[in-house]
Amino acid sequence: MGYPFPSEPWLLALQVVLNADEQYARTARNWEGDILCVVEAQAGPDWMAAFYLDLWHGACRQAKACSPGADGLPPAKFVLRASLPNFYKVIAGELDPMQAMMTRRLRVEGNMGYMLRNVPTVLDFVRCCRLVEIEPKLVFA
Repeated sequence: MGYPFPSEPWLLALQVVLNADEQYARTARNWEGDILCVVEAQAGPDWMAAFYLDLWHGACRQAKACSPGADGLPPAKFVLRASLPNFYKVIAGELDPMQAMMTRRLRVEGNMGYMLRNVPTVLDFVRCCRLVEIEPKLVFA
């Protein structure tokens, strides 16, 4: 069964996957940093949706969806911003996450050096995201 992306059910399924995945636990054992992913509208500076993940030493301690109009977005060590199509391409395996960061299709706010020193953790996190099926399949022109 798949989940709409980005949605609270998808996010909670991702939390379960992250906390159950032994490879991720090993790879991310030294990771210390929460992440806020902001899905931006195609036109203008507004955002459509956001989700927050508290990632700490190979575990996801909290996962929650944020919605437009909420009382601001929670602070996080890292903020990732991209359009819905670009987030989807990364999660679907159509766009390498590191290439997306370097070409600014996925913009990173926070310590980029820390991210680059932890590329295996970043890639394993994305691998876990791919384990959560997305439905309905999104189609972008």
